[in-house]
Amino acid sequence: MGVMGEAFTQLLIPVAALVGIGFALLQWLLVSKVKVSADSDLNNGYSDRLIEEEEEGIDHEDVAAKCAEIQNAISVGELSLSPSLWFEIPEGQPHFCLPSIGTLASSWVFLVPSFSSFSVQLRASAPKVSLALITQAVYIATYANARTTLEARKGVGKAFIVAFRSGAVMGFLLAASGLLVLYVSIHLFSLYYGDDWEGLYESITGYGLGGSSMALFGRVGGGIYTKAADVGADLVGKVERNIPEDDPRNPAVIADNVGDNVGDIAGMGSDLFGSYAEASCAALFVASISSFGISHDYTAMSFPLIISSVGIVVCLGTTLFATDFVEIKNVSEIEPSLKRQLLISTILMTAGIAVVSFFALPSEFTLFNFGSTKTVKNWHLFFCVSIGLWAGLVIGYITEYYTSNAYSPVQDVADSCRTGAATNVIFGLALGYKSVIIPIFAIAIAIYVSFSMAAMYGIAVAALGMLSTIATGLAIDAYGPISDNAGGIAEMAGMSHKIRQRTDALDAAGNTTAAIGKGFAIGSAALVSLALFGAFVSRAGIETVDVLTPKVFIGLIVGAMLPYWFSAMTMKSVGSAALKMVEEVRRQFNTIPGLMEGRAKPDYATCVKISTDASLREMIPPGALVMLTPLIAGTLFGVETLAGVLAGSLVSGVQVAISASNTGGAWDNAKKYIEAGASEHARSLGPKGSDPHKAAVIGDTIGDPLKDTSGPSLNILIKLMAVESLVFAPFFAAHGGLLFKLL
Repeated sequence: MGVMGEAFTQLLIPVAALVGIGFALLQWLLVSKVKVSADSDLNNGYSDRLIEEEEEGIDHEDVAAKCAEIQNAISVGELSLSPSLWFEIPEGQPHFCLPSIGTLASSWVFLVPSFSSFSVQLRASAPKVSLALITQAVYIATYANARTTLEARKGVGKAFIVAFRSGAVMGFLLAASGLLVLYVSIHLFSLYYGDDWEGLYESITGYGLGGSSMALFGRVGGGIYTKAADVGADLVGKVERNIPEDDPRNPAVIADNVGDNVGDIAGMGSDLFGSYAEASCAALFVASISSFGISHDYTAMSFPLIISSVGIVVCLGTTLFATDFVEIKNVSEIEPSLKRQLLISTILMTAGIAVVSFFALPSEFTLFNFGSTKTVKNWHLFFCVSIGLWAGLVIGYITEYYTSNAYSPVQDVADSCRTGAATNVIFGLALGYKSVIIPIFAIAIAIYVSFSMAAMYGIAVAALGMLSTIATGLAIDAYGPISDNAGGIAEMAGMSHKIRQRTDALDAAGNTTAAIGKGFAIGSAALVSLALFGAFVSRAGIETVDVLTPKVFIGLIVGAMLPYWFSAMTMKSVGSAALKMVEEVRRQFNTIPGLMEGRAKPDYATCVKISTDASLREMIPPGALVMLTPLIAGTLFGVETLAGVLAGSLVSGVQVAISASNTGGAWDNAKKYIEAGASEHARSLGPKGSDPHKAAVIGDTIGDPLKDTSGPSLNILIKLMAVESLVFAPFFAAHGGLLFKLL
């Protein structure tokens, strides 16, 4: 038994979760004090002399009124998508999400008879919990966009605080609510299972499946939505009509802003929520069949939840460094402040892990290791969690190096635009492939160290280590689209060039942090998937996975192909939707008199409808591929072939995801590098509208579906297939391999 008692553990976890939720609500309250109305300056207690609006800017009251109008248009656009994901669907909305959830719930009942209907009912609620959190996060992001724009009039520091606090609302709400719901679920399940801890934590694996199911719709559907609008807006607006980004004359501009929230906020939030749920479930399941579960040591059993609890407290303190302790005064201080968040949270969390490992765990214990047991000491688990935590930091910083225009890789891509779009594409692809090297080594080292010290449990807690600072990671990531939309609103509201420069600076930093967030998501997905793979092998009763066996090898090579099939589907979906968007934007420019001159308003609603319909319709085929592959492979070919499929998709998917995300991010920032013209080299490639700039825009447009749809969505492919296989493992082990039995 560890030093920490069961009573203290029972108190620590819910209190930490409630503190996190309370902190999120406090941040929301502080953001809400910025009023989006004509008398916002009076309501905020600022006199006109404190508003640093230049003389060429429009009247202050008109600015607030326009910002409110634009925010309302974005909110309406988002409501056209989110209600279709709820159970109470307005008449006429598509119903694509519900049959998928219903099918999964039905499958639990018929294919996993060892689970009670009581547990199935509870686990089926996980998608609704996840969806509620993601929808709230999207609402908060929309709520913050215009407020960030208005605060930019008072200085870049004020705008930064609003954007970051809004991101913190999402980060802490997801991290704390996810922990609290898992804690409550475990206690509700214990009413049914009693002392059967193995059965209890076996059924808890459905929590991870529920979270990942919603992540599939958030990542894939949201990615298709945002990139259909973005590509359509850029191709016609910037390339053909030569008008600025976020110009209010562009009919797709509102759909583009909606997409930033739907794709980046909902997508990343649901992705990391799913990773957290799956990593926790994998660790709890392995622990339940180890000495923790056998001896009913509640505190040691709750080690994964205690790590998450400490992470919330650490992230809370880290957030204060950005919002209260250090004031942003210059544009150059924005990106370093965000990077400090990662470093500070990692250092503090390392100390927290050391304390938890010493007090919550026995000095020595045994862990399940594929049919045998492995003797482990508490300091072994400290290194396992820490190696995951620091591997995440390495991946984040390497991602920043390859995607930030402050460093030579992106500057080289920008320079290649001198000779046209073709060389830009070649350089960008090369950068993406090269950016895979160090993250893969970091993941490999984390896997080797954690597995050597604590078997599959070590890998599961290493994944949790990487996700332990999820609140800070999500806050930094959500800051990006909030700042991006703030800049768009400033452009549409006709605010001065000085204000637009401030929002552009916020956006440029956010672009890099979004890429860092994707790196974290991919790295954690790799560790989570491997942990789930180990749990699947254990539950399926497979002693060894021998790649020389034909059954395994065919699964391995097919699994390695799946990320390419999946990417082809999502890329084509974005292309098809973007084609419709381009045609609609062209139609409006050609048929609405006075639109180009600014005398008429475009029809924003039609473009929003195109993105909404495309995202809900086009996510069905890739979603079906992910959810049906394990069922078909396990039922027809058996658990050994399915093990090969999971291993192949993991190894292949991680490489493709990192490459695609970083290639797209580099192309995006190469374009911004030319547009900003901050250095002599950048000015030699510009200005906007020059041939190098047009080549950069084409590269950015190609990269959009790579970095925001196909790349990040591969996380869901490898995680959802693994957790689905784990849930259905008893059925596959007992009844799978029908085809080989017939032969």
